[in-house]
Amino acid sequence: MFSTTKHLAAPLTLGLTLLMAACTPAGSATEPEDTDPLTGQWRMTSLEAGTEGDLETVPYSGQIIFTDADTMAVHAMNPDTDAPDTPYTVNGYEAYYGDVAVDEDDGTFAVTIESAAVRDLIGQTLTRNFEVSDDTLVLTPADPAEGWRVTYERL
Repeated sequence: MFSTTKHLAAPLTLGLTLLMAACTPAGSATEPEDTDPLTGQWRMTSLEAGTEGDLETVPYSGQIIFTDADTMAVHAMNPDTDAPDTPYTVNGYEAYYGDVAVDEDDGTFAVTIESAAVRDLIGQTLTRNFEVSDDTLVLTPADPAEGWRVTYERL
């Protein structure tokens, strides 16, 4: 009696092994990735706003994403539908996207806005200070007079 299962097991196992090896990025098992500390998805945990040195918590939610392709996208929302717009929001919603240049030594990044809910932002370059500690990211404006601080957790 001929067993098809027995004769196919070895070639099938070899084929699956080769397929898995082909799908694994080169060096991923042994070489550490050399990415900047911002790369990835971050969920907002708090937003503080106000005058310099006197910040108060604002009930915002949002997310920021930094890619290996040197782009950044952010969106955030104020649940208070009566909140006045800011230079970054329309109807309590902030969203923009663009190319980002990170300077790890200075702890800053600059994003050149390609598209935004607030169309006046398009074409502007915004510089932000950043601090990454474990899975926490804190952003502040380059100009402290803007008066805000946002904290994110890595997803």
